[in-house]
Amino acid sequence: MAFAFYALRAPKSPSSRPYPALAGLFVLLLFLQSLNSSQENPARAAPTVAGSDLFHQVIENQKRSEILLDQYERTQRLEKRRSGSDADPLETQLWLLYPVGTGVDKIALAPDGKPPNPEVYRSDLEKLEKYLTWASEDGSSQKDAYARAARKRKERFDLLQATHQAFIFTFEGKETRADRRLLRYRLTPNPAYRPTSRNTVLFKRVSGTIWIDEQASQLAKVDGSVTDDFSIGLFLAKVYKGSHFMQERYEVAPGVWQPTFEQYDFDGRKFMVPFSIHERTFYFDYKLVGPPKAALKVVREELSNLLAPHPPA
Repeated sequence: MAFAFYALRAPKSPSSRPYPALAGLFVLLLFLQSLNSSQENPARAAPTVAGSDLFHQVIENQKRSEILLDQYERTQRLEKRRSGSDADPLETQLWLLYPVGTGVDKIALAPDGKPPNPEVYRSDLEKLEKYLTWASEDGSSQKDAYARAARKRKERFDLLQATHQAFIFTFEGKETRADRRLLRYRLTPNPAYRPTSRNTVLFKRVSGTIWIDEQASQLAKVDGSVTDDFSIGLFLAKVYKGSHFMQERYEVAPGVWQPTFEQYDFDGRKFMVPFSIHERTFYFDYKLVGPPKAALKVVREELSNLLAPHPPA
């Protein structure tokens, strides 16, 4: 009876993304579409790929990467610092991030990357199993949850499209990262751009650099800074000039590029109270688990292994 009651109501939805809203806005959406309107010097243009063709491929790859991320388990190590220049973190947290179709579930790990307590870990997996069971069904609440997730993704992609007129890219040269060749572009706000929403206002207040993997047409790195104070959340919060953000992306599986490192150094105020965010986040151990029905089998197998008797040492 308890499970029957549970099945009638949607479980508490996990987080839709493991990174803050500002970070997701900056890193996922900010720096891509303007390749199509680049005003670089032809003498310095990338010699092998036309700007427009490169732009379209990078955009499609970026969308594909976000969709694929919803099928990959990964480990997140979050380091919080008092300031961006601190060598040692003030606090470190490790999480197992698990995709559940409508978002991401987070299971706490010990500093060595293992479950801190077997009983707590089993309880977390059982909760994850219940949510994946629910997410695998085809009821009205599930459809509503997936619709909300789809709307959020559409909002991100629509914001991506808005950057088409918001920025000017200048090709600056090529660099080598390991055995890969990267194309480096400098980003500056387009003075002729007129924001169409509160979110797109911030496009006029950031600048930075992006690196694109030449062979794969994948976004490899983003590094940007806030050039002027701007307000967010109906003007209840403000991010100050000089705030900085960076993300690096690598191929984590054949043809699959995902974030491996992010750094955010934001200063501002919320409700007149100052805040300071200085975080470095590492992502590793990407493992394909698939959509909820496939992921459910993986979780149940893990639970079976935990419950199976172990031979004496």
